[in-house]
Amino acid sequence: MAFVLIMPRQGNTVESCVLQEWSVKEGDAVDTETTVCTVETDKAAFEIPAGEKGTVLKLLCASGDDVPVLDPIAVIGDPGEDWAAALEKAGKSAPQAQAVPESPAVQTAPAAKEAASSAVSAEGNGTASSGAASPRAKNLAKHEGLSLEGIPGSGPEGRVIERDVQAALGDRPGMTAAAKASAAGGAKLPSAGSGIGGRVTLGDMSAASTSVYTEAASSMSAVSGEGAVTETPIKGIRKLISDRMSQSLAESAQFTLNMDAGAVKLEQYRARLKASDESLGLSKISINDLILFAVSRTLPRFSFMNAHKTGDILKTFERVHLGMAVDTPRGLMVPVIRNANLLSLAQISAEAKRLAAACQGGGITPDELGGSTFTVTNLGGLGIRSFTPVLNAPEVGILGVCNIELKPVSKNGEVVFEPHIGFSLTINHQVVDGAPAARFLKGLADTIANIDLWLAF
Repeated sequence: MAFVLIMPRQGNTVESCVLQEWSVKEGDAVDTETTVCTVETDKAAFEIPAGEKGTVLKLLCASGDDVPVLDPIAVIGDPGEDWAAALEKAGKSAPQAQAVPESPAVQTAPAAKEAASSAVSAEGNGTASSGAASPRAKNLAKHEGLSLEGIPGSGPEGRVIERDVQAALGDRPGMTAAAKASAAGGAKLPSAGSGIGGRVTLGDMSAASTSVYTEAASSMSAVSGEGAVTETPIKGIRKLISDRMSQSLAESAQFTLNMDAGAVKLEQYRARLKASDESLGLSKISINDLILFAVSRTLPRFSFMNAHKTGDILKTFERVHLGMAVDTPRGLMVPVIRNANLLSLAQISAEAKRLAAACQGGGITPDELGGSTFTVTNLGGLGIRSFTPVLNAPEVGILGVCNIELKPVSKNGEVVFEPHIGFSLTINHQVVDGAPAARFLKGLADTIANIDLWLAF
């Protein structure tokens, strides 16, 4: 009997997942553990196994579809088995195809429609690319300095997938590491190289680029108009993040306060840690780790900030489950340091680094991305002086960490310059008023200014 594969639930709060790419096609034989597709939520990407041994009878969704959890995505069974009957017997129905609206330019250009129709036919045979590429294909092409333009796509609807890039790399001459880096930066790749075994060297890349620049310079006078415009659909994880941010702003009254904290002892203590014996394992503790520690110790004294607003219910938490914003190639992720108020500085630092690495490497789990009670987002390393963080709903507060600057301070009748770190605190004014939030921020600033004392607790 045919098996209906459904979109699994990735965490209690996930209502749908974007089907990133199929790893199989209809007619392929699969085992129970064969990866059939990769899906993503607004937090992470996950591989979905077949779940049964058999043949892929029908793929019910296309790459890029936003599929509700528990909806059918594929049917697996014996060759020739009726997949539609299997769906009906399982009480499921095939999802409706998602129509893609045409742009006005396409609607008024019959020739363009005909060309697009031809391209679709070619893509179905894996002989042309639709221009779309899977994240793995993009990453591999970027690493190897290879342009995706012109690579035939064998994925659904002509999508370029990883094996297409691997095939294209097999047809390319060998390259030195420096030449690959140059190609990744956009330099032109010559057809042959002068290195050992015909490998393309950096000198070969430079010669090819010089030729291109000469040709470009001679034609500059003929360039006119506004140039090309690229339209990129907002979809996948970017669309989910977009929707979540819009929902957060629409459903809460967000209000931001800014304050500086003296960072003399913060920097001094960080310098001592950095210079400590490697065997202690403390030299990698960062300024951000110290801030996470300070937040975890300050929140229990201002419990109204360690809370969730869900409808008309305010939930206040005894323990601090600290979310930390992580910038990844796939978008923003917020893993959670659980029970942060019970962890030492070294433990917080180790957990923060583990979670950040898991986000960057794609190994983060749904459970590690949910359940935070307060969030910290740090843009100080990019030189930001102040900003307005957007609440990570249903939390009622999020702390933005800014850069460290020298500021004038009056001491013993003289003006001296001391380092200060900036903080931007966004609150939900529906449940937290400005004055209590300011007291929390002042309490945090005091903790930061006396971080060496708080480490004794």
